[in-house]
Amino acid sequence: MKHRYGLIVLIWCWVSVLNAQVILTGTVKEEANKNLSGAILTISKDSVSSILAYAISKSDGSFKIRIDNAPEKLFIKASYIGLTTFKKTLERKSQELEIQLRPSSEALKEVVVKSEIIQRRGDTLSFSVEAFKDKNDRVIADVLRKMPGIEIKPGGQIHYQGKPIQKYYIEGLDLLEGRYSLANENLAADAVSKVEILENHQPIRVLDSLEFSERASLNIKLKNDVTLSGTAKLGLGATPLLWEANVTPMLFNKKRQFIASYQSNNTGKNVANQVRDFSFNPEGTTYNIAKTDWVSLLNPATPPFSQDRWLDNNVHLASANGIQRLKSDLDLKVNLSYLNDYQQQQGSTQTTIYTPQDTVSIAEAIDNRLFIKNFQGKATLEQNTKKNYLKNQLEFNTYRNTQRGMVQRTDAEIAQHLSTPFYGFKNNLDLYKTFGKQLVRFSSNTGFSESDQFLKVRPGQFEDVLNAGNPYAESLQNIESSKLYTDNSAGMTKMLGKFTTTLKLGFAQQKESLKSALVLEESDTPLGHAFQNDTQFHTSEVYLQQSWRFKNTSETWNIRLGVPIAFKAFDLEGNNSQNLDAFVFEPSAYIQHKVSAKWELSVSGNLDYNFGRLERLYPGFILTNYRNLQRYNAPILEQMAQNYSASLNYRNPIKRLFVNASYSYGRTKSNLLFGSQIDPNGTSILEAVVRDNYVNSHRFNLEASKYLSRLNTSVKLNASYNISEREQLLNAALAKNENTNFNLNGSLESELSAWLSLSYSGSLRFYNSKLNTAALQQLNTQQHNAEVFLYPWENQYLSLGGEYFKNSLTDANRNYFLNLSYQYTLTQKKIDLKLVWSNILNTKNFINASSSEYYITQNSYVLRPSQVLASISFSF
Repeated sequence: MKHRYGLIVLIWCWVSVLNAQVILTGTVKEEANKNLSGAILTISKDSVSSILAYAISKSDGSFKIRIDNAPEKLFIKASYIGLTTFKKTLERKSQELEIQLRPSSEALKEVVVKSEIIQRRGDTLSFSVEAFKDKNDRVIADVLRKMPGIEIKPGGQIHYQGKPIQKYYIEGLDLLEGRYSLANENLAADAVSKVEILENHQPIRVLDSLEFSERASLNIKLKNDVTLSGTAKLGLGATPLLWEANVTPMLFNKKRQFIASYQSNNTGKNVANQVRDFSFNPEGTTYNIAKTDWVSLLNPATPPFSQDRWLDNNVHLASANGIQRLKSDLDLKVNLSYLNDYQQQQGSTQTTIYTPQDTVSIAEAIDNRLFIKNFQGKATLEQNTKKNYLKNQLEFNTYRNTQRGMVQRTDAEIAQHLSTPFYGFKNNLDLYKTFGKQLVRFSSNTGFSESDQFLKVRPGQFEDVLNAGNPYAESLQNIESSKLYTDNSAGMTKMLGKFTTTLKLGFAQQKESLKSALVLEESDTPLGHAFQNDTQFHTSEVYLQQSWRFKNTSETWNIRLGVPIAFKAFDLEGNNSQNLDAFVFEPSAYIQHKVSAKWELSVSGNLDYNFGRLERLYPGFILTNYRNLQRYNAPILEQMAQNYSASLNYRNPIKRLFVNASYSYGRTKSNLLFGSQIDPNGTSILEAVVRDNYVNSHRFNLEASKYLSRLNTSVKLNASYNISEREQLLNAALAKNENTNFNLNGSLESELSAWLSLSYSGSLRFYNSKLNTAALQQLNTQQHNAEVFLYPWENQYLSLGGEYFKNSLTDANRNYFLNLSYQYTLTQKKIDLKLVWSNILNTKNFINASSSEYYITQNSYVLRPSQVLASISFSF
C-alpha cells in the first residue's frame, strides 16, 4: 500500500512539472507578411516583472521558447528596432503564435541614430559606413579600420575577433575568391551603405544546418542595386622622377559583377598585396602547388613600418575579375592578374651568433636587384543552393623571377645571381547532392608544378669543403624539382535528431622529384655524390574520416568531434632510399557555448601527425645561399603535435564594445633534431641527426576594441605573450633554448570636431632569449605613429604626421620621420587634388634589430629619400 501511495505522489509531482513547463513556438513577420530575423522575444510574469526566458527569431522568422515553472499568466513582448512592439498576455499552456510587427512612427530620433551605427540580427552584425566614415576616407578599407572588432593586417588580410574571415562578399557574391584586397583598397566608401559581419557563417548552403562553422565572413552592402564605382588616380613627383597611376573601374548588379584594374608606381606602394590570396579552406589541405624556393639571396631585414617608406620599386599590376550568373544559382567566375616589379634593396647587417662554445660575428653590406614576374588566374563554376552544391575551380600560377646581389664583407666582395622560375596548375572539384534525408559528397583535387632553379656565387665559398681548401672563382647550384598529386574522396552526411554525422573515405597520391648538382667553374663538372641529388619521394594515403556534430534546440551549444584514421606510406628513392608506413589516428574536438547574446566560450583540441616532405629529405648538399650549405641525410621526419586552445568572446553592439581573450598550448614531438655547424666566418652547414626532441609553446592573447560615439573615436588594443622552449644543436653541442616575447599594440582614430581629427598607432615589443641557463642579449623595441588632420574649410584639409622608432640594441637606436600633406577637393565633381611631402627630415637609414633562437641581427636599411608627390584622383 505504501508503494502505491508513493507511486501516486510521484505521478502527481511529474504531472505538476509537466503542467508548469510551457513551450511557445511561432513566427515573427513584418509588413508584407515577410519573415523577420533578429526580433527579440521576452517572457515575464507581467509587464513589470523580470524576464523568465527569451529568444531571437531565426532567419526564417521562427522562434521557440521553453519556460520551466511557468506562472498562471505569461506576458510576451516582441520588439525590433524601427517597428512597433508586440505585447500580449497568455494563458499557461504550450501554443503556437504568429506575431506581426509594423513600422513605427514613434521611434525616438536618438534611438534610431544609435541603432544605425551597429545593428544585430541573429548572427549578423551590420555596421553603418556613414557613422564611421571620416572626411578624408575614400575607400572602404579606410572605414573598416575604424570598426570595432575588425582589423586589417599590414598585408591586407581582414580579421574579426582575432580570426581571419573566410569569405569577402559584395552583395552576397564571392567575386574575388580570397583576393579581396583589390576591392577593399579601391571600392569607394561613398558607394557602400553597410558592412555586414556574418558570424558562424557556413558558405555552403546545403551544409548550413548540418556542419557548424566557427568562422565569420564579411559582406559589403551597396547603396544602389546597380553600382558603377571605382578609383582613378594620376600622380607625378620628385626626387627622383616619381609617378603613380591607378585606374580601377567596378560594376555591380544582381547578376553580374566586374572589377578591372591597372596600377603602376615607383613611389613604394606595394600593389602586389592587392592580389594576395587569403582563401580559407575549413577542411585544410595537405596537397597544393605552393612555390618552393630552393635557393635565395641574402636579404637585408626590412623595416617594420609602412612599405612606402623603404620599398624601392617599379611596379605594374593588371587584373581582371568577373562573375556572371548563367542561370538560377549557377555562377561563372574568372580571375586574372599579372604583376611585373623591379625592386632594389640596400642595407647592412651585423649578425651575432651564440653557440655553446663561442660567439660568431658577421658584418655584411648588401645590394640586391629583384625582378618579379607573376601571372596567375582562376576559372570557377559554382552552384550553391539548399539542395545541391557544385564547385569546379581551375587555377594556374607562374613566376619568372630573377635576382642579382652583391655582398660586401671585410674580407671579400661576393656576387650572386639566381633564377627561380615556377609554374603550376590545379583543379578542385566539390560536389554535394541531397538524396532524401542524406547528403552525398564527392571531392577531387589534382595538381602539378615544376621549377628549374639556379644560384651562382662568385667567388666560390666553402673552399675547405668543396675544393680542398683552395680558392676558386665561382660555384653554380642547379636544381630541378616537380610535384604531381591527386586527392579524391567520397562521403555521406546524415542528420540524426540533434546529431549530424559525416563519413568520408578517400585516397591520395603524391610524387615529388628533385635533381640537383653543385658545379665549380674550374672543373665545369658536378662535384661528387655528396653534392648531388636524384631523389623521388612517393606519398600514398588511404583515409577514413568520421565526424559528429551536436547542437541543442536553442543553438547555444555546438559540439564537434572528429575521429579520422589514415594509413600512410612513404617511399624515398635515390641516394638515401628508405620507406615508412604509418597508421595514424588524429582525433579533434571543438566545443562552443553561447553563454548569452553577448558572451561566447569555445575550447578545442586536436592531435596531428606530420611527416617529412622532400624539402627536408635530400641527402646531398645544396648551396641554398652564399653562406649556407645544407642537407638532410636522415630518416623521414615524424612529428606528433598536440594543440589545445580556449577563447572567450564578448560583443556588445549597443555599447560598441568587442573583446576577445584566448590561450593556446602546443607540444610537438619530433624524431629528428636539426643542427648547424657554424664556422668563424659565419658560413653554416645544416644537417639532421636522429634524436627525439620536443617543442613546447604557450600563447596568451587579448584584444579589445570600442567605438565611443560621443567622441567619434575608435580605440583598439592588443596584447600577446608567447613562450617557447626547444632543443638546439649548435656546433655538435646540445643546448636548450627558451624564448619569451611580449607585444602590446594600440590604435586610435578620432574625429574630435568638424575641423580636427587624430590618428595614432603604437607598439611595444620585449624579447628575451636563453641558451641553456645563460641569458642572451635582450631586445626591446617601440614604434609610434601619429597624424593630425586640420579642416580649415569644408573642402580642404592639412595633415601633419610623425613616426618614431626605437630599439635597445644599437647606439643609433632612434629614427624620426615627418610628413606633410594638403588636399583640396572639388566637391561637385568629387575630384581630389593632393600634395604630399614625405620624409621631410630626409632620414636616410633605418636602424633596427631582430632576434631568433640563437642569434641577434642589427640591421641598417637604406630608406627612400625625401620626396614630393602631386596627384589628382577621384572615386566614383
